Amino acid sequence: MGYGKTEVAMRIAFKTVMNGMQVAYLAPTTILTRQHYYLFKERFEKYGASVALINRFVSEKEINEVIKGLANGSIDIVIGTHALLNDKIKYKNLGLLIVDEEQRFGVEHKEKIKQYKSMINVLTLTATPIPRTLQMSLVGARQLSLIETPPKNRYPIKTYVLEYNDIVIREAIYNELARGGQVFYLYNRVSTLDRVASHLRKLVPEAKIAIAHGQMAKDDLEEVIQAFIDKEYDVLLCTTIIETGIDIPNTNTLIIQMADRLGLAQMYQIRGRVGRSDRLAYAYFVYDKGKVLTDNSSKRLNAIKEFTTLGSGYKIALRDLAIRGAGDILGKEQSGFIDDIGLDLYMKMLKEEVDKLNGIKKEEKINPTYSIEVSKHVDKTYVSDDEIRIYIHKRIDSITNLSEKLDLINELEDRFGKLSPELVLYIDKKYLDILASKCCVEKMKEMVSFVEMNFTQDATSKIDAASLFIIGYKISSKFNFEYKNKKIFVKYLKQDTKSEWINTLSRFLESAMVLFE
Repeated sequence: MGYGKTEVAMRIAFKTVMNGMQVAYLAPTTILTRQHYYLFKERFEKYGASVALINRFVSEKEINEVIKGLANGSIDIVIGTHALLNDKIKYKNLGLLIVDEEQRFGVEHKEKIKQYKSMINVLTLTATPIPRTLQMSLVGARQLSLIETPPKNRYPIKTYVLEYNDIVIREAIYNELARGGQVFYLYNRVSTLDRVASHLRKLVPEAKIAIAHGQMAKDDLEEVIQAFIDKEYDVLLCTTIIETGIDIPNTNTLIIQMADRLGLAQMYQIRGRVGRSDRLAYAYFVYDKGKVLTDNSSKRLNAIKEFTTLGSGYKIALRDLAIRGAGDILGKEQSGFIDDIGLDLYMKMLKEEVDKLNGIKKEEKINPTYSIEVSKHVDKTYVSDDEIRIYIHKRIDSITNLSEKLDLINELEDRFGKLSPELVLYIDKKYLDILASKCCVEKMKEMVSFVEMNFTQDATSKIDAASLFIIGYKISSKFNFEYKNKKIFVKYLKQDTKSEWINTLSRFLESAMVLFE
């Protein structure tokens, strides 16, 4: 955040233009495009490069002139919002697409702009990559570069998460004004912004307060932002319009009211609007007094408080990937766990093909079959949030030993309360499968009156069968052992509940583990 991503983009754009190709710079907001337009114009025009702007505030006549310039090659760099995706825009020789703050764009937008030219370079800039992009980079499908060195004299932002308190708000504003600074006060409801402004004026009567939001007319919005930059106002009361790209180094206190309603990556982006100078910056994430936060909101607020070191965007993105899922590399979804299954399957198939081309033979493995049916449903009365329920499924699926099983049970009980018998059975069954796999159990099948499992032929030849029988008889008299077809078969009579006999089988395999080490 404020690490110099735009500077990197400008240098790549300059090299592209010097090689005789055009550059398209796609940014999410009109304010950001306007800011970049003047920056690029100042840096590039002295080298003979022409820079143009397209957004909703540019007149239709001017846009038509830009479109002509892009088609005949007289314009080298075009900077714009979604307006750049207009089908009328054609390029003479597009060589580079830059997507700024990519988390604000959908996959369809990026795919559409790449259709202009099939073989162009694409550079995406963000402090917090969307899960889909991050996963693609982690598996090697896209290149990822991290800027880890902060600018000189840059300090971490002091971050506070608290209930709304007039005294804290007043002190935070007065402390910033006392050192000659300015304040962002974010309240993301346009309909009641005036009411909040009235309250702030009573709270800090000495402060000059301006209001800015996306529903304002172009000229009014630009006038307010420019006046704030010129230090005519002390506090900018605004919506999330400041989320991307706003660079006002004199503003080093941020207050976000109803912060629990914002996403994790969004909070991180907004926090990056302060702390862009050599001054210590402060960020206050405030939620309504007396409000009981949802588990998801608590997780996001705890994460934003946890990741305060410089350059934490990558860690925030990894946390977001864990919470939201990776989406689908072949589809359009940028997050989501159902499509994560498709991504994993694709990567598995891709690896198999690469190995085949490299002459690496696939190791033949016997796939065990365990057919003990239990409910794998996490009830909405236990956890209502879809993402958290999917997270629970993934946690259960990742269990590899008893310690992890117990840790998961403790975590769930601590966060959501006592587990239902069905959920306990689900976890116990997963743990039994892990033990069976470690003990070389080839098949495990539930019959009407008994459960049968058999060990692989290879395992049977290596272990002491008598020791295995003794272990079983010590645990329960309901075990019965047979040796046929060079394999050990174990039968357990089902005279107790499913939960009880699953745990009995688990104890048997835990004890038998020493024979397979």
